[in-house]
Amino acid sequence: MTSADRPPQRRWRPRRGHLVTAGTVIALVTALGLTVRGLGAADEAFASFDAASWVWSRGAGEVARVNGVTAKVDTRADVGQARGHQVQVSQSDRFVILRDVETGRIASMDLADLQAYWNGTSQPGVGVTVALHDDDAFVVDAVQGKVQQVDPATLQGVGEALRFPPGITGGVFDGDGVLWIAAPGEGTLTAVEAGETGPSVARTEPVAQGSHDLALSALDSGVAVLDRTTNALVRVGDEPTSTITLPLGAPGILPPRSEGSLIAVTVPGERRVLTVDSTGVRADVTIPGEDDETGIEAAVAWEGFLYVPEAGTVHVFDEGGTAQKGITVKKPGGGLELEVRENHLFINAPGASTARVVDDEHTVRTVDKYADDVLGGDPPPAPPTPPAPERKKKPKPTVTVPGAPRNVRAAAGDAEARVTWQAAAANGAAITRYVVTGADRTFQVGAEQRSLVVTGLTNGETYRFEVHAVNRRGDGPAKTSNAVRPTADVPQPPGVPRAEALPDGSVRVGWAAADGQGRKIARYTVTAITAGGTSPVGDTAGTSMTIAPGTLEYGSQYAFTVVAVNDRGAGSKASGAGESVVPFTTPGRPGDVDAATVADQAGAVRVTWTAAEANGRPVTRYVVAAGGKETEVSGDTAATLTGLGDGASVQVQVTAVNEAGAGEAGSATATTVAAPVITMTGVDPSFNAASVGFSVNAGGGKPTCTLTVTGGGKGATGGCSGLKAAELKPSTAYTFTVTAKNAAGTATKTAKATTDALYGTATCINGDKAEEKTYCDDEVDGRNGNEIFSVTRQDDDKQVGWVKNGTRLKAYCKKSGESVYAYVYNNEKRSTWWIQVDYKGKTYIPWAWLNLDGGDDLKDLSAC
Repeated sequence: MTSADRPPQRRWRPRRGHLVTAGTVIALVTALGLTVRGLGAADEAFASFDAASWVWSRGAGEVARVNGVTAKVDTRADVGQARGHQVQVSQSDRFVILRDVETGRIASMDLADLQAYWNGTSQPGVGVTVALHDDDAFVVDAVQGKVQQVDPATLQGVGEALRFPPGITGGVFDGDGVLWIAAPGEGTLTAVEAGETGPSVARTEPVAQGSHDLALSALDSGVAVLDRTTNALVRVGDEPTSTITLPLGAPGILPPRSEGSLIAVTVPGERRVLTVDSTGVRADVTIPGEDDETGIEAAVAWEGFLYVPEAGTVHVFDEGGTAQKGITVKKPGGGLELEVRENHLFINAPGASTARVVDDEHTVRTVDKYADDVLGGDPPPAPPTPPAPERKKKPKPTVTVPGAPRNVRAAAGDAEARVTWQAAAANGAAITRYVVTGADRTFQVGAEQRSLVVTGLTNGETYRFEVHAVNRRGDGPAKTSNAVRPTADVPQPPGVPRAEALPDGSVRVGWAAADGQGRKIARYTVTAITAGGTSPVGDTAGTSMTIAPGTLEYGSQYAFTVVAVNDRGAGSKASGAGESVVPFTTPGRPGDVDAATVADQAGAVRVTWTAAEANGRPVTRYVVAAGGKETEVSGDTAATLTGLGDGASVQVQVTAVNEAGAGEAGSATATTVAAPVITMTGVDPSFNAASVGFSVNAGGGKPTCTLTVTGGGKGATGGCSGLKAAELKPSTAYTFTVTAKNAAGTATKTAKATTDALYGTATCINGDKAEEKTYCDDEVDGRNGNEIFSVTRQDDDKQVGWVKNGTRLKAYCKKSGESVYAYVYNNEKRSTWWIQVDYKGKTYIPWAWLNLDGGDDLKDLSAC
């Protein structure tokens, strides 16, 4: 089918959202392992699925639906089986499909009733993806070249799988529901249509020379293909195919989906992003920052702005390339995921507790993925914020031209030759392509291909081939292959290889010997196939090879082919690709390890960390150890170690364990709670109370403090910076004892002090009437008020004196005696109590005539 042909029209499907009630969530809970918590919040209304996106939280093991309008999570489901794992999320308005990269398990959730089932499996590791559009779904095995249509509800296959050469790339739906697949080895692009009884190929056309590296980005209608070897950007769709060659100095990458007419081409090696439309380059933006081959990720062009993710930052530029305020996600715990859905840009950090929503006015709002005011409430407790790691500036690498390719070999075939090589040293700048010259021709080969079949040769003639690498600094030195002479006398292909990934990180590959057709087989060349690339890994004389640890990327899928070469240098066709394997080794080091004192528990520290890189096999547990104590944790990234002693400073180590064993430990230090220490700072007494000052070194714990008083009075319990004793008596010596207690023990300290003296004011105020106007005067006969006696009655013979109104007298104690009525001269005060005062010794004045300080309260005095 030519580029001018049109693919068949897609059947129209409504794109309305589905209103979901809280009651349907119970079906989700019971159906399969996606547990929605906090059903008490079921009265919260659900929003339409329009303007919403489901996002993954690795640490919590949760998938949450973010409402783009409210910037809040309105549903959250626990997927505990995948906690700590990398999970791919594919979604449409009707379905959400999850693929656990580390186990290969696939779950589907129907948004019409929120029922979900883990009823799909795939090969673990990077290399398989799930593509979803409306109610069409495909599982794309890029390594094997297998594209299987599935029912999105049951994940069961629909019809026969389509087969492509191993090592395909793409597998993305455009806005019309067409699935696009590229085969780099052939340089072809294929449009795939879903059908009621199975998939069909709508069109296939060449978009590049064979063995070029290709990247795809789905468009609203059609697809953009970047030939990363020649920098040609090809648009394929309903319009005639168009090609633009871009001015790139390093390999470019594309986002999986491009919205609107602009395509963002990101060049990590140059920290550049080009925006391209059908007429050419619209903007060429340089991203500030260090020159780093792995820094910036694929940019997204949306609504006239450019969003460029890098670690925990999204750089933002307008359509003219002017920098805008960036978006920051603190402690992202890995890369950021950008997706445009329903006129909103969703930015998710799977390793963090927050996401971001950007509307079409480019307003940014933060989403708390663990918010507890949603249907799936009761989020995991927030771990303590670990200290920010010291940022060490990486030395800027010296960038030079690439090194020479390694192990350049050629094998003759029938009128052809297969040239293979291993990667050249990049020397600070990504290799963009390899150049192969020979047979009076020049070929460009993708940096991820590293093999080439040169056809059209003459049997019996001798050929040699030179291979050199190219990066943005230029051409590196060439290496020349062995001489080969094409011939029809070639071996049969070896048997399909069988591969086994071993716990030490190596991969063992074995195969049945090739039939040499009467000639001796001199060697076998083994090639690894990944998604979008091929990599020769070596030669061997036998029928097996062990690929050294670290040669292949842990966690990615690989299949292998083998070519037999006889003693005359003639090579067979490549064997079929064997089953995929995933190389693995021990896990990486847990990140952000933080250890903190447990304030309310003796001999304990609380340890938190972020998930370790699985390195090809799921992390089955974490081992947390300190001070001779150890505990194992599964499905979580926090633990409490106990029994470490009081006030102990301990080094904590956290180690991830998978099938290969224990990885490198992450470490932190912490101190357990120590018994408190009290420092007395003083006592400030009044006549009836005392403020006792002290400070407490809590030893990292949560102390409680108590004040007791020896000799009477009332103590207190409360804060540990000072307490107040009450109901004390004046002029009395007391001992004050402070007790501080925490989880590790108890401490006491004492202080002594004497309360202040209590004074009273002798009070007799003449009245207004004639006979009252002189009553309180001393020269008037009879009782005059303010009279002081040696006894507790008004006995003239025992009177020792009289004091003027307002005289201050020191009070000692109280004693019962004759009733005295002060009438109008002291507010009608009447009492049988007498107060012992300091007046010519210890003498008595009726309480009726003495108003005590501090409220005139007799309780402040002891009985005499």
